[in-house]
Amino acid sequence: MRKIPITIVTGFLGVGKTTLVHQMLKNANGKRIALLVNEFGEVGVDGDIIKSGCGDEECNLIELSNGCICCTVQEEFLPSMLQLIEHKEEIDHIVIETSGLAMPKPLVRAVNWPDLKPHITIDSVITVVDAVGVATGEFCDRQRVQKQRLADDSLDHETPIEELFLDQLSCADLVLVSKRDLVKDEEYQEINSFVQEKIRANTKILPVINGAVSNELLLGIEASAEDDLDDRHSIHEHHHTHGHDHEHDDEINTELLEFPSTSDIKLLIEELKTLVQEQEIYRIKGFVNIPNKPMRMILQGVGDRFDYYFDRPWQDGEQRKTHLVVIGRNVNLIPQKTN
Repeated sequence: MRKIPITIVTGFLGVGKTTLVHQMLKNANGKRIALLVNEFGEVGVDGDIIKSGCGDEECNLIELSNGCICCTVQEEFLPSMLQLIEHKEEIDHIVIETSGLAMPKPLVRAVNWPDLKPHITIDSVITVVDAVGVATGEFCDRQRVQKQRLADDSLDHETPIEELFLDQLSCADLVLVSKRDLVKDEEYQEINSFVQEKIRANTKILPVINGAVSNELLLGIEASAEDDLDDRHSIHEHHHTHGHDHEHDDEINTELLEFPSTSDIKLLIEELKTLVQEQEIYRIKGFVNIPNKPMRMILQGVGDRFDYYFDRPWQDGEQRKTHLVVIGRNVNLIPQKTN
């Protein structure tokens, strides 16, 4: 019986997973790809961006909103996969874009469930790493962590976010270093060495610019990861296996910024940068309504780096407004000005 291959795309918030998945769909070349998007928070942004990029073609897309596919995989992942399996003759490949806060190994393990194993196999786990975030220490606020280590050797040397990062790397069959063009050659070599120390011996590393990687390199890896679980170390699973007290990071939350319109995008970005400096914010992403412009604008931010572009016209009957999702630790947004 033919098994549908699955590619799991993982990586922390803002590393470029959605851009990569968008390119995978755009360059499908007739391959029928079904997409499952798992976002953190109740309001989906990535799924909307991907659907808008499908143009006139129908997107075979399922959206989940629990954000952390972890110990609760069965609640949403299993029924979603069973739904796709019902149409397996219409699907050549399944791509799962996880939330930046999700660990990939529980998904790989879930493929061995009796209801799923006869029908699907993990073609590969692809972990995306943000070159700029690693190079500058922005990721996981490594400078702050290092200061804590120097001050007190008794402290845990790895924050929960760092553990998540290591779990994503140790499970990978392929690591893509995104935003390669934004770092110098010597910085990239340092990143490459850092990542090489964390991954399994047979895992490849590829630099990426603007999510542009051929599907010939991304699909058809045939790793059968579900048969190779023991070689994919998980700090999270280690805690559970050894009976250690373990709580999920409930301090990470989402907040919404909404106002009718934004007349000055540069002023809005300056306000958002101030917000990032004042609070521990990992990701800002959403849509912007520019008055007298027929096109919807997408805005994305990681740290103090922001990018924005028009993606499509506002649709008839669609409410025009600026709508941004902010993800961070104990985020508490003060009402913002309408720009």
